[in-house]
Formats: sequence, C-alpha cells, structure tokens
Amino acid sequence: MSGRGPGDGPAPARDPGLQPERTRLAWRRTTLTCTVVAVLAGRGALRSDPAAVGGAAAAVTAAVWLCFLAVAHRRMRSTAPPRPAALSHRAALAATGCVLGLALAGCLMAVIG
Repeated sequence: MSGRGPGDGPAPARDPGLQPERTRLAWRRTTLTCTVVAVLAGRGALRSDPAAVGGAAAAVTAAVWLCFLAVAHRRMRSTAPPRPAALSHRAALAATGCVLGLALAGCLMAVIG
C-alpha cells in the first residue's frame, strides 16, 4: 500500500503556482494547434475552390478561429493567481462549438474538394 496513513507525518505543502502555469501552457499549445489547423483549412479551401464557396469556407474558418482565440485568451487570463477560476459552462460550450465548427468546415471542404 503506497498511500499516506494518519501517522506518516504532515502532508507536503501544495504549490498553487504550478497547476495554473501548466493550464496556461496547455491553452497556448491548443491555441497554436488551432491556428495551424485554421491556416491549413483556409489554404485548402482557397486552393480547391477559389470561387465564392472556397472564400466563404475560408471566412467561416477564420471566424471560428477568432472565436476560439477569444475563448482561450479569456481562459488563460482567468488562471491568474491567487486562485484560478473554474471553467464556466458557457466557456466550455464555446470552446467545444469552435472545435466542432472547425471539424464541420473540414468536412465541408472535403466534400467540395
């Protein structure tokens, strides 16, 4: 058994600064990944169909990317010390909607192209 028992001494102090930092770094990586996906999707839309449909797909991709960027920025700011705020349901739904929007845009571009 590897758990701590009542006679094992005091529990080590928790460093509250590490978890928010890891969360901010994770959001930064996610934002970078979303940026790469949006750029490649927009590029693919404009290359496959440079007419109005490709331009509209690229514009939708850019709008979804900007929405995700706003959600991620708000979340990174909310993880500031001393105690990070919990992720609200609204922010979670917005982030999920952005990811699903990019996936839908990718599916539409695959059908068009």
